[in-house]
Amino acid sequence: MTEKSYTPAEASAVVKLPLKAVHKVIDSCLIRTHRSRQGNQVQRLLSAEHLVYLRLEAEGVRLLPVATRREVARAIESSPKALTLSVAGGSALVVKVEHARKEVARELKRLHKAQRMAVSDPEIMSGAPVYRGTRIPVDMVAAMLTQGASIEEILEGYPALNQEQVELAPLYAAAFPRRGRPVHHPWTKQKPVRVMRYPRTTKA
Repeated sequence: MTEKSYTPAEASAVVKLPLKAVHKVIDSCLIRTHRSRQGNQVQRLLSAEHLVYLRLEAEGVRLLPVATRREVARAIESSPKALTLSVAGGSALVVKVEHARKEVARELKRLHKAQRMAVSDPEIMSGAPVYRGTRIPVDMVAAMLTQGASIEEILEGYPALNQEQVELAPLYAAAFPRRGRPVHHPWTKQKPVRVMRYPRTTKA
């Protein structure tokens, strides 16, 4: 069975590390990525073990010397089930990996849910990813959350969605950024449209 690979953007969203920091780790050769060519573009892909290391970077391993960080990364790759690692001479440094593995596993499950909830169709909203079965753009909901709208406000304005779908929007938007020029969304500065209910009038 082929191991699942992840793009730098997916890795950044999963491990909660800025995308620039992910690329810096790759460029510094702290981890050895796989490469996939698509036309004229070469995509750098990361394994689940790379994500575990990146999660440790987010938790503070980035403060260690480069040589030690590289040793930690190699140890994670060679011992994919280890919960603790001894590096820098055998006993000079012990790195606890268990929490990072659990966090990565949890976020990967959320990422999989986010992928399944969205669909992109050129005939719907010009191909913008929308929630499956709706015309509601996922990145619109993510932008609303970023700009301060509450989950309750969004659910009131878009009753076709549920709380989990709203919560997953920022993860999806970060993991799968749209390519090309940024799309102008006039609705990003607006709060969701409220659903108004009026009492029925009865004839006298």
